[in-house]
Amino acid sequence: MRIFADSGSDLPKSFFEENDVTLIPLRVLIDDKEGDDVLDIDSKEVFDAIRNGKHPKTSQASPELFHSTWKELAESGEDGLYIAFSSELSGTYNTAVMMKDQVKEVNANMNLVLIDSRCASLGCGLLVKEAVRLRDAGRDVRTIERKIRDMANRMEHLFTVEDLDYLAKGGRVSKASAFFGGLLNIKPLLHVEGGRLVPIEKHRGRKKVFRRMIELMDERGVELSKQTIAISHGDDESAALEVKAMIEEKFQPKNVEVHMIGSAIGSHAGPGTIAIFFLNKYN
Repeated sequence: MRIFADSGSDLPKSFFEENDVTLIPLRVLIDDKEGDDVLDIDSKEVFDAIRNGKHPKTSQASPELFHSTWKELAESGEDGLYIAFSSELSGTYNTAVMMKDQVKEVNANMNLVLIDSRCASLGCGLLVKEAVRLRDAGRDVRTIERKIRDMANRMEHLFTVEDLDYLAKGGRVSKASAFFGGLLNIKPLLHVEGGRLVPIEKHRGRKKVFRRMIELMDERGVELSKQTIAISHGDDESAALEVKAMIEEKFQPKNVEVHMIGSAIGSHAGPGTIAIFFLNKYN
């Protein structure tokens, strides 16, 4: 069985290489330089460009890439599972569906499962890692699909950004939310609801917003001591490690993974973003 994931999962290049997962890269444009997320454009380059007043742009994975990838899968006769970045934040999933339909017209026996995760960054990445674990344990594609869909429905995203203007310019949150977030060192706290980014609270200063994130983890999480928690950051490793220490002290989780946000998501979230991902109590 083959597993596919796009770069909206914010997993490092080494993960794809070491775990036999096929990467579907989103595209990133900085000035006149365009390239594939993870492969051609480094996220540090994106964050530095934003700090210098530039506005990177992104686009979904190309239809041609999906068509050729699905065609190769169909001809191989293998089962396939694609875990996609939220369709509310990118057109990538819908393009994958269209190209699957085209390929299936010629290769009717193709068995490819497409999952719209409604998750972003390492929220999606944790799903991919679980799919790999289940595949390596010998589970079939339908069993893995059921597990991943359930896990996706329970995935919590809590995050704060340095400047909501980045998200507003990309159409990810309203301009009104961005305006109020910039006043008086107010730091927004957001989550993901139905696959979309939703501001839920505002706090003055990062220390307060970090403490509130831990409080919400306690309220929403289930058996956090048995979970792998993920933290992604916008080129601010020191803040990510500060939050990691807070999580470890409070919950003693099985593991806490920290990764830098990729260039596609980073183009919209901007430098200084801190995000936490874990599973909630609800089915």
